[in-house]
Amino acid sequence: MSGDNFSHLADPLVVQRMNSLLQIKDLDVEFRRSAVPLKALRGVNLTAQAGRTLCVVGESGCGKSLTLQALLGLLPRGAKITGGTIGFDGKVLNTLPRKQLQDLRGKDIGLVFQDALTAFNPTVTIGHQLTEVLLRHGLCNRAEAREKAIHLLATIGVTAPAERLAQYPHELSGGLRQRAMIAMALIAEPKLLLADEPTTALDVTVQAQALKLLKKMQRELGIAIVFVTHDLGVVAAMADDVAVMYAGQVIETGPVESIFASPSHPYTRALFQCVPSLDPAHGAARLGTIPGRVPALDQLGAPGCSFRERCVDATAACVQPAIPMIGIDAQRATRCIRAHELNGGLQ
Repeated sequence: MSGDNFSHLADPLVVQRMNSLLQIKDLDVEFRRSAVPLKALRGVNLTAQAGRTLCVVGESGCGKSLTLQALLGLLPRGAKITGGTIGFDGKVLNTLPRKQLQDLRGKDIGLVFQDALTAFNPTVTIGHQLTEVLLRHGLCNRAEAREKAIHLLATIGVTAPAERLAQYPHELSGGLRQRAMIAMALIAEPKLLLADEPTTALDVTVQAQALKLLKKMQRELGIAIVFVTHDLGVVAAMADDVAVMYAGQVIETGPVESIFASPSHPYTRALFQCVPSLDPAHGAARLGTIPGRVPALDQLGAPGCSFRERCVDATAACVQPAIPMIGIDAQRATRCIRAHELNGGLQ
């Protein structure tokens, strides 16, 4: 493909706005458990703004949770950031001393885990774990922390909040535990909330309540949310902006309305085809599947598109090295060299 065909290329940050609270730029993460380093994240670019929700979507093993772990400085043993920057509220997180990064966790950056039962300490009461966040950062005294915990639990719909403080995690139902986890993440009124598949273990009714609660608290506090999920239904309910990840890279970004209306990357389209439809117009259409699997770490880094082996639109041109993000319009970008063909021409 000639150079002229790439005159429309856009930097992956084309979808970012100047008032971004979080900017992850060209992030690389490697695992060094053997003689050959394995690159798990490759040039990841993400942005999140105050008052908006960025949903990060993709199959298991695509690097979504690893990105959050890198942001928090909580990478698993053997993993290391080898390139890029993580900018947050005027600071570069991946260059901060450990103590300063610890001071940001819980205070300026809250985290909601996937499974509240395993995330909470089973030997300590809910009240102790909630108030510990405030006391650890010196935000108030013990009596004030208790009052704030009671008020927040009541605000998010927990009945008898004062009594709940004396209970242990296993004494709460799944829905109450998840609400308590959300309360712990929000109690210090952080600027950024990271949610790592926080509704996966919940039934549909409780999941809807948890999502509604997060949106309510976002409106009241004006926080930015980065929400990791593989569930497109959750994306529809939560997202303002979407980043699709595959094999350790961001392969599509844009506003949620645009991506749902016309996904531009073959992988994103394939994800939508795997979602059951209740529309009678679709009849008894066969549910779509994506053949194959996400490449293993030792298969990443080879020239060409990582999705090409599973892609129905792949051609010989898809093996060329260093496939960039291509601008679809002022707010959207995709990592597909056939984007101009498959999407009827670029803006």
